Amino acid sequence: MERDSQLELYEAVAARLKVAHTRVRELQVPEGVRMALSRKLLAVTAVAKHDLADAARRLDRLMKDLDEGRFPQGD
Repeated sequence: MERDSQLELYEAVAARLKVAHTRVRELQVPEGVRMALSRKLLAVTAVAKHDLADAARRLDRLMKDLDEGRFPQGD
């Protein structure tokens, strides 16, 4: 049963990552900001390989920041 819940969480995180990538790609922001957001998404993806629950929490924070217009500083 636990495997089923892990699979459901994996599917949810994967679907939300796809949405997040689309949102970042479509933002009208300087390229440096877009790159910083892309790095955050890559970090979430990397964490998902080892700790799916942590990746979901990080993705929640990132999506909330996007919703509220809080973007990292670009290089």
